[in-house]
Amino acid sequence: MKVSDILRVKGGTLYTCHPDDTLIQSAATMAQFDIGSLAVMEHGELVGMLTFREVIHTLAKNNGVLGTRAVRAVMDDHPMSCTPETELDEVRPLMLERHTRYMPVMDNKMLMGVISFYDVAKAVVDSQNFENKMLKAYIRDWPEDETGKTEPNFP
Repeated sequence: MKVSDILRVKGGTLYTCHPDDTLIQSAATMAQFDIGSLAVMEHGELVGMLTFREVIHTLAKNNGVLGTRAVRAVMDDHPMSCTPETELDEVRPLMLERHTRYMPVMDNKMLMGVISFYDVAKAVVDSQNFENKMLKAYIRDWPEDETGKTEPNFP
């Protein structure tokens, strides 16, 4: 399964902010849409990612006050990314190893979407459920042998 399969199911909605937006504005957007990240875009290009992690760290450092800080001051300006053609088997260990919850999906310099660790986990579970359903259907329809038994003949 490829990252493009997740994007196809997830849909095309992309939530962004500008690096000069305030953290308060961006946190309000994240709360409004119940999302954990914003792609930070400037001049049509991805320049960083803002996640709830950066917002929480800023709150913790500043006694619960975001103030007038700009997104630029706290965003991850070198987010790990993947392409639509990247296999999920490659993405999962990277996200786990680097504790990345949100990953931009890039096609050259064009942002195609953002996948979350939840999206990846859901795709894996859905794939396994489908495989289990197919195996159960196959076992249920197991052909009879010449003696009329429907059980597999293991050595």
